[in-house]
Amino acid sequence: MSMVFSEDPQKSGQRSYTGLAVVAGLHVVLGYALLNGLGQVVVDVLKPPVDVQLFKEIQPPPPPPPPPQLPQPKTPPPPQSFAPMPEVPVVPQPVQQSISTTPVQPPPGPVTLAPAPAPPAPPAPPRVAARPAIGNISACAPAGADYPAAASRAEATGTTRVRFTVDAAGQLAKADVVKSAGPSREHRLLDRIALDKLSGCTFKAGVDENGQPAGGTFEVEYLWKLE
Repeated sequence: MSMVFSEDPQKSGQRSYTGLAVVAGLHVVLGYALLNGLGQVVVDVLKPPVDVQLFKEIQPPPPPPPPPQLPQPKTPPPPQSFAPMPEVPVVPQPVQQSISTTPVQPPPGPVTLAPAPAPPAPPAPPRVAARPAIGNISACAPAGADYPAAASRAEATGTTRVRFTVDAAGQLAKADVVKSAGPSREHRLLDRIALDKLSGCTFKAGVDENGQPAGGTFEVEYLWKLE
């Protein structure tokens, strides 16, 4: 069996409004109490007196004084090295005994004088280099016009050697052909012209080792060629 209770909705709404009004009143009373007395008590409880003490800064202890410096001992300088001088053997010199003699005067008599020295011989004349006899060949050598026509047509060429003998006065004493220019008649023609032309040159005597003029013999070669 079930029981059903019913409530009047109008009464229920009034009860709700009454409860709300009571709660609001309590809040107002509590807020007033907090603002006036209760709040002061709470603050006093929360804020006890603070004891402030000042602490002095602790300074570190001063450093210890440095140890006294002891005087440094003086080090004596090192001893100087001494090298002994080598012993030099001394050889005693022999004592020469001097013998004094007294010259004996010869008995008085005739005095013989020594012969005077001979005067020195005169110096020899300086020796000079010997120079042979020569001749001025370039001034009298055959020219192109002296070439014989027959030898030119035959195209004869060659070298003629002539020997000259000069005396001490520089005069030509002898002239000979010692080598022909060739075997043909035209070559012998060349030899004769060379001998004639060169014999008319100017000659100079030689000089011997004492510087005196001297004769001599020398040879000259002349080349024949067609230009």
